[in-house]
Amino acid sequence: MSHHRIAPNVDDSSDQLASALAALRTELELPGEYPADAVEEAQEAVEALELPAQDLRDIPFVTIDPATSTDLDQALFIERAGDGYKVLYAIADVPSFVAPGGALDTETRQRGQTFYAPDGRIPLHPEVISENAGSLLADQDCSAFVWDFDLDGKAEILAVTVARATVRSRAKLSYKGAQQQIDDGTAPPVLQLLKEVGLKRVELERLRGGASLNMPEQEIVQATDGGGYRIAAAPSLPVEDWNAQISLMTGMAAAQMMLDGKVGILRTMPAPDDRSLLHFKRQTTALGKPWDGEVSYGEYLRTLDASDPKQLAILHSAGTLFRGAGYTPFDGDVPANVIQAAIGAPYAHTTAPLRRLIDRFVLVICEALSNNQDIPAWAREALPSLPEIMASSDQLAGRLERAALDTVEAALVANHIGQEFEAVVISGSKPSNGAARGNGNGNGNGNGPFGVVQIADPAVTARCDGEMESGTKVRVRLLKADIASREIRFQLLP
Repeated sequence: MSHHRIAPNVDDSSDQLASALAALRTELELPGEYPADAVEEAQEAVEALELPAQDLRDIPFVTIDPATSTDLDQALFIERAGDGYKVLYAIADVPSFVAPGGALDTETRQRGQTFYAPDGRIPLHPEVISENAGSLLADQDCSAFVWDFDLDGKAEILAVTVARATVRSRAKLSYKGAQQQIDDGTAPPVLQLLKEVGLKRVELERLRGGASLNMPEQEIVQATDGGGYRIAAAPSLPVEDWNAQISLMTGMAAAQMMLDGKVGILRTMPAPDDRSLLHFKRQTTALGKPWDGEVSYGEYLRTLDASDPKQLAILHSAGTLFRGAGYTPFDGDVPANVIQAAIGAPYAHTTAPLRRLIDRFVLVICEALSNNQDIPAWAREALPSLPEIMASSDQLAGRLERAALDTVEAALVANHIGQEFEAVVISGSKPSNGAARGNGNGNGNGNGPFGVVQIADPAVTARCDGEMESGTKVRVRLLKADIASREIRFQLLP
């Protein structure tokens, strides 16, 4: 399950957008420079690292990530095994670098995750780990947790184990490059099999009622002539979905392993309630692509084209169905509710330990359970505290994402005050309550009814004053676009 991502490309620190984005760090009290004692501890851990005795360096693992990524959590290998498949999935061995109770452990628990601000990321771990010794970089000997899957012909799991091993990735592949190789027929066997297994796992997701929100990636760039900003949008590539299916499979296997062992922590989410489903159905009808409920909402979401403004609006609206996610720890008694509804199965975060705190604990618990060993006391003792840590971190990440999106959208239209746009009404009119809607900010100093509209180019969603009906096409005039306050306001035209 993926979500909206923004990657502004702004190099001039003096422009308004860069200044506003930088101000978010102070406003949201985001973590600053990494403490010196934690950095020193990380460096010492890197220098003292002993690679695992199990040697899998002859396995031609590859990584598949965005082209600019350097914090590489996962490396993949797939081969045929009879009528099925052998999948080896190496996950960065972050626990080897973090001493329980030390300065680094303390700082990572305060951060919870890597924060992706549009003007630069704020890492969970020091770069000596996250972008160097702990990252599964090509041609580097690394310690990793290697998940070993035996799959049948339908890509169902027959058997799975996990153990530490020494690995060496052969290549750092980008999503775009991998997709190009697959499309033009030059892909190596591992990519051909990733497509094959990925498509089968997508079908299994459909059968169990799972759902994915594959939102387009957007990049904000400043115009070379100084005349404002433009947005470059790219739809999610199929290879991203196939790669994500391997990660989802691993998280599901980790959850089942912990449930069988009666100790661990799950990522859980309730199914959407009837009221939310009814509201979503009404929105899909209003926006011209009705969901009748005969197929699962996950299956329906896969039919949507994010390049169509109305269907993109439906994808945004679908976020209301993905609410209530949390972390459920257990030790001795299996919890009553173990399902992550969007995935349609029990699930645990386990494949991104460089970027997410909780994965470090899940990995060591699963390794111990898989090899009939005692679970490290530090991991077991931390379980009750992890939900609060992760909830706080997730909330901060969500606030950052929303504020960044609002800021960037304001920048996109800042030079177009008074201009008219074609728009789609995302949310119909309601009485004014003095608070602007749409991009979640502003002081809403107007009176009268208002709704929420989306203009197509650039793709911006904001409040619009006037009487309007969901799903209709309207013409609007931009009244206000303030980058600093993140407020955008349109007016409905006759």
